[in-house]
Amino acid sequence: MSIVLNHTIVRAADKNAAATFFAELMGLTVGAPTGPFLPVRVNADLTLDFDDRGPVTPEHYGFLVDDDRFDAVLARLERWADVRYGSGPEQGWDREINRLAGGRGVYVLAPDGHSYELFTAAP
Repeated sequence: MSIVLNHTIVRAADKNAAATFFAELMGLTVGAPTGPFLPVRVNADLTLDFDDRGPVTPEHYGFLVDDDRFDAVLARLERWADVRYGSGPEQGWDREINRLAGGRGVYVLAPDGHSYELFTAAP
C-alpha cells in the first residue's frame, strides 16, 4: 500500500471560525463534528481536523491546486479586503501572487496565524 496522509489536526482558538474560514477560502464544506474535531474534507484522502482544545502555534500548510481552484480562491481573496495574502514570506502580505516553478502561487494568513500556501505547479 502506498502512503497517503489521511488527516491532520489544525489548532485554532475557535474551531468553528477557523474551519469556516478555510472551507470558504477553498470552496469546501465544513463537515459534522467528530468528537472534539471539526473536519473539512480537502479531497478523497485528506481532512483537516480543526481543534480548539490547546494552544495555537502558527503552522504552514501547502496545497497543490488546479488552475480553476486557484482562480476561484484568488477571486475570493480580492473581495475579502480584511484577509492578508501575498506572493511570499519575503514580500510580506503584498496582495500579489508569485509565478514560481512555472505556475502561480499565493500565501494566505489565516485568523489564527497559520499560513495556507496554494500553488498550481509543484516546486
